[in-house]
Amino acid sequence: MNLQHLSSAFAVLFILLLISGLPSCQYEEILPPDNEIPIDTTAPPISFSDEIIPIFTATCSISSCHSLGGVAPDLSPSSAYTELTTKGFLDLNDPAQSELYQWLIGNRRFPMPLDGPDQELNRLVLTWITQGALDN
Repeated sequence: MNLQHLSSAFAVLFILLLISGLPSCQYEEILPPDNEIPIDTTAPPISFSDEIIPIFTATCSISSCHSLGGVAPDLSPSSAYTELTTKGFLDLNDPAQSELYQWLIGNRRFPMPLDGPDQELNRLVLTWITQGALDN
């Protein structure tokens, strides 16, 4: 058997071993970190006017960034609910994928508020969305 035939035989053997070993390959799937905050499904209803609006007025609209004439959405008390519900910022079917929540956890260009994600604020907003994002 010459060297060329021997090389071809080893190549075929290698390919057969590789193919037969594929079903037994094991690997650990590495997923990106989960930024979703666990929600207490037994939590009392979150009040939009008493708990969510104060977040916006303290961090978003007070800086004039998210107020009338500023960056969308307008989160001033008189406009916030309509802006969030009519302009695609909420996903009631998959609350953690809501545009509002994605900005809050820093999955967009930069987190909101600008000083970084706040777990308690994020939990409150995500719970409100999960509860149906009521205007209460």
